[in-house]
Amino acid sequence: MVRIEFRRARDGGWRGFVASGHAGHAPEGQDIVCAAVTALAETSVLGLTGIAGLQPAVARRDGYLRCDLPPDLTPRERERAEVILATMALGLEDIAKDYPRSLRLTTKEV
Repeated sequence: MVRIEFRRARDGGWRGFVASGHAGHAPEGQDIVCAAVTALAETSVLGLTGIAGLQPAVARRDGYLRCDLPPDLTPRERERAEVILATMALGLEDIAKDYPRSLRLTTKEV
């Protein structure tokens, strides 16, 4: 199962996310759930860097992706990050509805 932990501040603002695990929906290389989750998460990181111009702290390894926003964002940067990460969350929520045994979403206050 892939687990996505959305990391949020007390005020509800985004701080980042952690994705871990493997979907186990199909054999490696054929798993549409894993591919979809990976595409959304990695594209969000690309959006944060390439579109929003941010430098999030990113850690990657097999079955793991962590993305933490910089703590000192301007209001404009925070707004851009919020749009990108909220869009990622919407896509993941839609996938989780169809594949609840392969994807679990949680939110943690940090």
